[in-house]
Amino acid sequence: MHIITRTRLTSFWRKHADAAESLREWIRVMRRKRYTEHLEVQRDFPSADFLGPRKAVFNISRNRYRLVVDMRYDLGRIYIRHVVTHAEYDRLIKKKLL
Repeated sequence: MHIITRTRLTSFWRKHADAAESLREWIRVMRRKRYTEHLEVQRDFPSADFLGPRKAVFNISRNRYRLVVDMRYDLGRIYIRHVVTHAEYDRLIKKKLL
């Protein structure tokens, strides 16, 4: 899969160094795959949640952080939407921004 807006990930791990290893591993796995549906993603990331047909949420660094992406299976692309702390993710959900 091709990851779009990877700079959001690097910016985040510069501020939160403990997330760097988990995010790099997520990138490594994603770049080697060509997913066509949610079930394939869940085989590699069992804790991933899906909000609708394209939006996926990944737990990063033992659920301290959340990575929200738009999975475009047909295009082979992943768009990074949010990389946030768990508390920030809860606020986004509460405000219905996800």
